[in-house]
Amino acid sequence: MAGGHRDLTNQSLWEPLPWEPEAARLSRVVMAAVYSVLCAWGVLGNLLALLLLRSRRNMSPVTVFILNLALTDFQLALTLPFWATDTARDFNWPFGRAMCKLVSSVSCMNMYASVSFLSAMSVARYRSVTRPTHALPSGRVSALIWLLSLLLTLPHAAFCTTLEMSGEELCVLRFPQLGALGAQTLLGLYQAQKVLLGFVLPLLLTSASYLLLLRFLARQKPGPHSAQRRSQVTRTVSALLLCFFLCWLPNQVLTAWGVFVKLDWLPFTGAFYTAQAYVFPVTVCLAHTNSCLNPVLYCLTRSEFRATLRGLLCRRATLTRK
Repeated sequence: MAGGHRDLTNQSLWEPLPWEPEAARLSRVVMAAVYSVLCAWGVLGNLLALLLLRSRRNMSPVTVFILNLALTDFQLALTLPFWATDTARDFNWPFGRAMCKLVSSVSCMNMYASVSFLSAMSVARYRSVTRPTHALPSGRVSALIWLLSLLLTLPHAAFCTTLEMSGEELCVLRFPQLGALGAQTLLGLYQAQKVLLGFVLPLLLTSASYLLLLRFLARQKPGPHSAQRRSQVTRTVSALLLCFFLCWLPNQVLTAWGVFVKLDWLPFTGAFYTAQAYVFPVTVCLAHTNSCLNPVLYCLTRSEFRATLRGLLCRRATLTRK
């Protein structure tokens, strides 16, 4: 997933239905407005998260991963004005080939980094509760996540380009012919990698870590605060997993559908064209929403961060009165 790329597979075989142009214009306006709101929310929310994290003296592994998550989500939010403009112009990219490659690659790299830090955070939280003396080496793990995210983005950086079509300039991911493998086959394999490494594996790892954590807490001896702690962890875990799953599932389902079509495992149909042309851009916008919700879910729902925020606001109010 990177921005609002359209799937160009066999689009020329289909003519738009009479209602499609008007529906497309309306959806573009709505998505451009949503992108603008998400940009403001993501920039301000992640800046606030970075400010709260920076004010902390002792950084646990979980906090280190939250810091990196806020940083990657902040960078992702900075690309949203470009995608808002692209969407409002019916995916007619006005910024040139170099910016197409740069903005699309930054979006892709931070997508990989964001879901990876979510997974690392779930593992670190499990270990911090079950094995508090064996903390994850958060610095080395963070560096490895950034490196892997960069490596996974290299095909995107190499083959993302602009393409002239019907008088418009599109920002697309276009693989070349490679021996017996056609461009669409290579694109299908690359998108399969993104579904597996950018959604399926992180979801499985995050779900397993939180389920093991809840099982561990359920087996602990009852104490004065154990029930309250278990209830708080359960609510937080449910919110985190539900948000990640709901924001990313529609995009990943349509991406997987496109993989099956590109690999000739499913036929190209009118339903597939309609889904890719009109529904897929909406799912991209929904997926970006997860990056804007992360600061609220991971910072403001935790009591220690709320206390830090109250302290900062009190100090600011005191300085203002002076």
